[in-house]
Amino acid sequence: MAAACLRRFLPAGWSIQLVESEEIGTVGVGEATIPQIQLFNQALGIDEDEFLAATQGTIKLGIEFADWTRPGHRYMHAFGAIGRGLGLLPFQHYWLRGRAAGAAQSLDHYALNEGAARAGRFQRGAPRTSEHLGAMPYAFHFDAALYAAYLRKLAERNRVERIEGKVVDVICDAESGDVAWVTLADRRTVSGDFFIDCSGFRGLLIEGALETGYEDWSHWLPCNRALAVPCGHGETPQLPYTRATARDAGWQWRIPLQHRTGNGYVYAADYISDEDAAATLLANLDGEAQAEPRRLAFTTGKRRRMWNRNVVAIGLASGFLEPLESTSIHLIQSAISRLLNMLPAGQPDPALVAEYNRQADFEMERIRDFIILHYKATERRDTQFWRDRAAMDIPDTLAAKIELFRAQGLIFREHEELFTESGWLQVFAGQGIEPLAWHPLADSLSMRDLSDFMAMNATLVAREVAQMEGYDAFLARFAPTAGVPA
Repeated sequence: MAAACLRRFLPAGWSIQLVESEEIGTVGVGEATIPQIQLFNQALGIDEDEFLAATQGTIKLGIEFADWTRPGHRYMHAFGAIGRGLGLLPFQHYWLRGRAAGAAQSLDHYALNEGAARAGRFQRGAPRTSEHLGAMPYAFHFDAALYAAYLRKLAERNRVERIEGKVVDVICDAESGDVAWVTLADRRTVSGDFFIDCSGFRGLLIEGALETGYEDWSHWLPCNRALAVPCGHGETPQLPYTRATARDAGWQWRIPLQHRTGNGYVYAADYISDEDAAATLLANLDGEAQAEPRRLAFTTGKRRRMWNRNVVAIGLASGFLEPLESTSIHLIQSAISRLLNMLPAGQPDPALVAEYNRQADFEMERIRDFIILHYKATERRDTQFWRDRAAMDIPDTLAAKIELFRAQGLIFREHEELFTESGWLQVFAGQGIEPLAWHPLADSLSMRDLSDFMAMNATLVAREVAQMEGYDAFLARFAPTAGVPA
């Protein structure tokens, strides 16, 4: 991603060398994305249908959370707006008042993406039945290894020099302390003025050479293992959303691709053995497993500085947040965008480095808070893992958001915070956080007008969904085998 994007935007005269080894596999758990990935692909001039075909990709309209609030309960964090605001107020205040008066339905009736996802329907482009609805945002599920191969070809076509080799040593300049070159296993050296560390959890440059340090967040997010396994589709129909199902010591993902379904169990090793976690995962697949589960170990957190000297760490080298809200690939994308915005003109100025790190820290911390919310706001007390999550202390920034919503249904998006007010609303409501009141301006509508307003919002969604084509028909246009059980 970094090589393809930098080559697209850097002027002539900048030389880009991509050092990677076929011997080193990719982690490959980041197969689900959020809508911003469309912007990245569009910036590279990628044709969407070609991309979906090349990566065995499918469409994603949101994430369904099963058994998080309590066993048997489901809700969806769908992309896009929830209802329409009126006057000075966002939709949730009218919804809260309407629900209390019996004049409003559950939140999903006002979410276009959730309506389409539940009905197994999809469309691109502007809404067709009302100008009051926005376009339906969507993201993708795809095979991460195929996406990497696709971008590698694109980068090489655009004159990125790819060097096959495994980095075994990093040499720093004795005077400046900057990284000067890397040594490969066959003793070749690759020098540079500026380095992007994409070496995964090890952080060969940012940590191995520069000893930047790591901020551990496992006291809030104790899951430290993941098992990943593909399976066939079985008899389960293709659905345009990711599913995250809470388990005894963590959660299981389900990501439907054209040719298979990606599955994994993210869990805390202090609460369950690897063997029991594997048994849980394999017992909850749609179809036959296509490989043995692959185990990954990680520590949730981030580098103390993601830009240090002449090195910027991107992806897993910069830190790790479990993929509960599909942010792993987005964090790569946003880091590349941030680097382009602050590209140094020669030796990196400390002001650029400080601002890059401030923005990167803010983004990671707010995503961290959003993920913690799923664990903290739960009625589950059935296992020690869930009892401990409900009882844990949380960051002050998250506590303030919860208190504000609980007091009066208020949600404010800060600065460049990733998740929108609609996202926070769906998780607050889905996880059972109930406001004590709504904004008093919502009382300005008569009860009849409020009922009409809520009914109109629901009707707009239902009418738009009804005219969409079936999702299977959409997939079949460019991937005729997408709906065929494997």
